[in-house]
Amino acid sequence: MSEQANPSAGGRIELVDLARGIALLAMFVYHFAYDLSYFRLIRVDVVIDPAWRAFARLIAGSFLAIVGFSLVLATRKGFDRGNYLRRVALIACAAVLVTCATWFALPDVFIFFGILHHIALASVLALPFLFLPTLVVAIAAVIVFALPFILGHDVFTQDWLAFLGFGPWPLTADFVPVFPWFGCVLAGMALARIILPRAQGSFWASWRATSAPTKLLVLGGRNSLFVYLVHQPLFIGALFLFMQATGQMAGPKLPDAEAAPFLTSCQRSCTAAGTPREICERVCSCSMDGLKQANLWVKATADALSPAEIERAREIGQACARQP
Repeated sequence: MSEQANPSAGGRIELVDLARGIALLAMFVYHFAYDLSYFRLIRVDVVIDPAWRAFARLIAGSFLAIVGFSLVLATRKGFDRGNYLRRVALIACAAVLVTCATWFALPDVFIFFGILHHIALASVLALPFLFLPTLVVAIAAVIVFALPFILGHDVFTQDWLAFLGFGPWPLTADFVPVFPWFGCVLAGMALARIILPRAQGSFWASWRATSAPTKLLVLGGRNSLFVYLVHQPLFIGALFLFMQATGQMAGPKLPDAEAAPFLTSCQRSCTAAGTPREICERVCSCSMDGLKQANLWVKATADALSPAEIERAREIGQACARQP
């Protein structure tokens, strides 16, 4: 996806396209597993499994680092404003398309600031850093990475500021906020500043794909935006046809993987306050059911409740405690 923000034809390095193609391949693996999990054709819940979540973050980080690297690479021989604006507009339109599609297909978790939205905005935010020293860019990357872990304020809990990444994690199918993820773009820029001056005449700068697999990966890397937009409909369509052809329906609902940790934590806090265990078990179970009925369960287990929703959750707990 990253080459779509290239401001000029500053010269391609096929290894960068190869790296982008490998990132696409990893994304295919994750999204296909996600689809299998969504249709409950596998027993793993990809959304909450720690290994799969780490894999997804690694993929997103690699794409964004390549965005930064490609931005520096493409501007080595000058800044082509017209080409740059066309590319950013193309990504922005694709991001809007993703939002509209998920609004209708997945209204409860529609994507309002996913990877494409981030790339479009990052392509603009990164421009001033093209003219700053490499050390400043690297320091800025560290600061952007660190800020979400050290900065917090009630103002950031407002929904319209969720894209910044300082507030509660929103309920959405794909979320790549400005902080800390823009740090990956800056890190890619700093890396390019270090590598590219030394690349003249080097093997990796002159490398060309010769085998069929590497040629395919390079081709995908050069057309990553198109590939990104079409791969999920193809995956979902193929799985749907497979289930229709085999008569296989979506599998049984997976056990609620978040129920046990929630109940354990709730009961521990309750008994620590001196409340008898049997009462705590009843209140916590009642609270869990109440959160689910109020459509707050997923956000509560993701620690993504808004202040108003936190108050509603507290009222549910108090109501459960008052029950005989």
